[in-house]
Amino acid sequence: MAWNNLLQPDLILEGSVLNLTPDIIQKYGLKGLVLDVDETLVPFTVGIASPELREWVEQIRTCTALCLVSNNLSEARIGGIARSLNLPYYLGAAKPSRRKIRAALRGMDLPVHQVGMVGDRLFTDVIAGNRLGMFTILVEPIIHADAALRSHPVRNFEVWVSEILGASITPKKSKIHKR
Repeated sequence: MAWNNLLQPDLILEGSVLNLTPDIIQKYGLKGLVLDVDETLVPFTVGIASPELREWVEQIRTCTALCLVSNNLSEARIGGIARSLNLPYYLGAAKPSRRKIRAALRGMDLPVHQVGMVGDRLFTDVIAGNRLGMFTILVEPIIHADAALRSHPVRNFEVWVSEILGASITPKKSKIHKR
C-alpha cells in the first residue's frame, strides 16, 4: 500500500471526537469503533473522563460497539479512564502496530470493514487502521487548556509530511461503499 493511501483518513471531523454522531456512524455503516485515548478522548495530562465524554459514550454505545486502544502504558491512567466509561481497553498498543487493534476487533466480533478507527494522529491511528482495512476517522486533538495556546507540533508535522507524500487531508471516497 502506498504511503499516501496509508496516511489518508476516510473521514476528517472538524472538532473533537464529540462531534462524531450516531448519524455519521450509521451513514458509513459502522457497527464498532476502536478509539484512541490520549488527545482523542482526553488531554494527555488528564486521568479522568469529562462529563461531556461520558455523555457522548453513553449516546454512541446505543448504536455501536466501543473499545479503547492506547499506546500509553499506564494501567492506572488508561484503565481508570476505561473503567469510568465502562469500556474494554488495550494499552501499550505501539500503533501503528496492528496486534492490539486485532484483539479489539476479535472482541467486537465484527468484520473489519464495519469498524472505524478513531484517533487524532495520522502516523499511529490512521496508518494502523488503514493497514487493517478499517474505516479511519481523524479528529482534532483534545488538549489541556494550558497547552491550547501552543501549537501542536507533532500533528502539524504529520499533516505536512502526509501532504508531501500525496495524502489529501480531505476524505477519500473509495471505502465509503463497503458494508
